[in-house]
Amino acid sequence: MDYTFQDLKQKTVAELREIAKDIEHEAVKGYTQLNKEHLLKAICTALNIDMHVHHDVIGLDKSRIKREIRKLKLERDKALEAHDHKQLKEIRRKIKVIKNKLRKAMV
Repeated sequence: MDYTFQDLKQKTVAELREIAKDIEHEAVKGYTQLNKEHLLKAICTALNIDMHVHHDVIGLDKSRIKREIRKLKLERDKALEAHDHKQLKEIRRKIKVIKNKLRKAMV
């Protein structure tokens, strides 16, 4: 059976040990002694499952937003050199709002 990282993560230690019992791989040797975190990593290694959770941005142009953040960071550096605290606070706030908007759009 094909498993995903999310499927395996939701299983109990007993269920993971049942899965590991049928796998013949160096990574799952001693599976009876492993805790859930190590067992999950071993099974993912044995079955070549990617453990990294990928996030997709829906409804926004991620590259355009990142360009805008980089531009604001350059402005922030200039304001920092000029000791313009009012402008610095405003730019930092804009960066924070944009980053939050980007995080909310991630699925």
